[in-house]
Amino acid sequence: MKNVILISTLLMLVACGANEKEYDATGTFEATETIVSAEQSGVLLHFDVEEGNVLKQGQEVGLVDTTQVWLKIQQTSAMKAVYRSQKPDMEAQIAAIRQQLTKAQQEQQRYQELVADGAAPSKILDDAANQVKVLQKQLAAQQSALSTNIQALDKQMATADVQVSQLQDQLRKCHITTPAQGTVLEKYVEQGEFVSVGKPLFKVADVGQMFLRAYVTSVQLQHIKIGQQVKVFADYGDGGKKGYDGKVSWISSRSEFTPKTILTDDERADLVYAVKVAVKGDGYIKIGMYGGVQF
Repeated sequence: MKNVILISTLLMLVACGANEKEYDATGTFEATETIVSAEQSGVLLHFDVEEGNVLKQGQEVGLVDTTQVWLKIQQTSAMKAVYRSQKPDMEAQIAAIRQQLTKAQQEQQRYQELVADGAAPSKILDDAANQVKVLQKQLAAQQSALSTNIQALDKQMATADVQVSQLQDQLRKCHITTPAQGTVLEKYVEQGEFVSVGKPLFKVADVGQMFLRAYVTSVQLQHIKIGQQVKVFADYGDGGKKGYDGKVSWISSRSEFTPKTILTDDERADLVYAVKVAVKGDGYIKIGMYGGVQF
């Protein structure tokens, strides 16, 4: 009888242990992935990217043919030089008429004195005054025309400067750089291929900072908050697992239907909430690997 009781007790303990869930929530590991695309069209002259490479932020890894952009810069710079050479020297252009005006004003002053002394008729003074007015109008008209011409050429040179800046920006975009530090996950093109604007070149991810995306029920959600320290386990299969310290970094603001591959505490719940738990990568955690979390 004692043996029967002992066996029954052991069976109950085993059954209870089997019903206990190992994790509060499960999910898969992911990382922040970035797809780097071509910003200029042309032949890929240089492309030093291989899957598994660890790249630094801002590191140059490729070059699209820059010949046409460089030639356009030279052409636009030459046009600006032509506009600059066409700018008139206003002082040199109006020097002659200014000298004529000065002489006419002197003549007017001399005739004014002669008329005042009665040594010359007033008509001579009137003619001299009219000559001064004519030359003044001619000087003003010439200054206005030259000023308009100079302003137009200045605007053309400014336009050329903008075009050069745009072309220099295009030239800079021919140099392919890594926008963020990370490991190359996929490579989509090879050196020598023609690439167009927007064509994906490679995918990079920072595997040093991993995230476990898990799903919890509304009952669990009320006990979870951003910044909370939790325990994360990477599942290597065949019972192999490794524990990590994690921190809740994101909680979804809306519910969604339970993914078929995700287990939750309440299997009857249809709606769950996604959470992200940040984990420092050590090289063993891989993207897409299954994992669990204990809150």
